[in-house]
Amino acid sequence: MAEIEIRDVGPRDGLQSESPVAPTERAALAIALADAGVRHVEAASFVSPKAVPSMAGGDAVVAQLPTREGVTWWALVPNARGAELALAAGVRHVTVTISASDGYSRKNVGRSTEEAVASLAEIGTTVGDQAELDVVVSCAFGSPFDDVAGPAPITEISNRTLAALPSARLTLADTTGTASPRRIAAVLAALDPTALADLGLHLHDTRGTALANALAAIELGVTRFDTATGGLGGSPFAPGAGGNLATEDLVLVLDDLGHTTGIDLNAILTIARGLPDIVGHAMPSRVSAAGPLPRFE
Repeated sequence: MAEIEIRDVGPRDGLQSESPVAPTERAALAIALADAGVRHVEAASFVSPKAVPSMAGGDAVVAQLPTREGVTWWALVPNARGAELALAAGVRHVTVTISASDGYSRKNVGRSTEEAVASLAEIGTTVGDQAELDVVVSCAFGSPFDDVAGPAPITEISNRTLAALPSARLTLADTTGTASPRRIAAVLAALDPTALADLGLHLHDTRGTALANALAAIELGVTRFDTATGGLGGSPFAPGAGGNLATEDLVLVLDDLGHTTGIDLNAILTIARGLPDIVGHAMPSRVSAAGPLPRFE
C-alpha cells in the first residue's frame, strides 16, 4: 500500500467562490485541518481582491498560521507581483496556475496561455530559492471552452514548465470535472517521465467522477492529491465548475484500502459538518452526510 499525500485546498480554492469569509476564520479552518493530520494546506491567495474579493487579506491569514513541524502552508499567486506579496507575508510554499485552455486562461488571469507560460520564468526569478513552487495546470483533462481535445497541450505545457522551473512540482487540475479514468491514463501516458516523478492531481467532482479518477491515478502511481474538506470549491471563472474532491471521501476509501494519509477521518468530518455555518449552505460531500464506514474485516 502507498503513502498518499493530500493537500487540502479548502481555505483557498474551497472559499474563493463563496461570500467573503474573514481572514481569522480562514486561518482557523487551515489550523483545524492541520490539527486533523493534514500535512499540506493551501491556506491563502495573493490574487487581486478586485478579481476575487473573497480572497482579500491573504497576508492576514498567513500571519495567523503557526510554525508547526510536519505541516506545510501553501499560498496561490497569479504572477510575480503576487509572489512578492506572498514572500513578504512569510509564505515559503507557493502555487501558481497556468492553463491548458486558452479560453479559461483569459477568463481566469486575463492573459493567454502563451503569456501565462512565458511569465513562469519571471515568477521563478522572483521566488528564487526563497520558496518551493508548485505549478498547477488547469483544464488538463478537457475544457468548458472546448479547446483541450487531447493530451498534446498538457504535454507541451508540462515540458515548458519544467524547462523554465526545473525544481518546481507539477500538478494537473481537472478544473471543471471533465476527467475520467480513461483521460487520466491518456494524459499520464503522454507525459515525460520527468514530469511524472512527483506529479499531483487536483480533482473536481462536477460529474461525480473525482473519486474514481483518484483511484485510477493511484493505480498508475500517483501519490499526491488536492482535495477540500466538505467538497467545497469551484472556479468562479469556469462555467459549471463543481466542488473539489472531498477530503473525507478520499480519506475514507484510502483508509479502507490500507493506504496511509496521516489524516484523522473523524476530525475531518467534524470540520466538514461545521462548514455550513461558515458558508451558509450544505456540503456536497457524501461522507460528511453519511459518516464513516462500519467495521468489515
